[in-house]
Amino acid sequence: MEQTNHYFYVLECSDGSYYAGYTVDINERLKKHNNGKGAKYTRGRTPVKLLYSEEFKTKSEALKMEISFKKLPRKAKEQYISSETSDIEG
Repeated sequence: MEQTNHYFYVLECSDGSYYAGYTVDINERLKKHNNGKGAKYTRGRTPVKLLYSEEFKTKSEALKMEISFKKLPRKAKEQYISSETSDIEG
């Protein structure tokens, strides 16, 4: 059975808002968002840029992270992205 990567990702839209989602191919999904073929929310808010992504072993784990993130207030979202990216950058 082929292993698929599952990603939770966060985009920053042109209006400064965040969009969180799930995908198995981040580059392709980002292209779709920027071409107006992604989520309805991002269609009028292009261009979007990838702020954060996290890989999970299962679709379920990635979707749970997406749901949890969406429930956070804006400040907590900013802190999550900031703390996670600073861990990665070293």
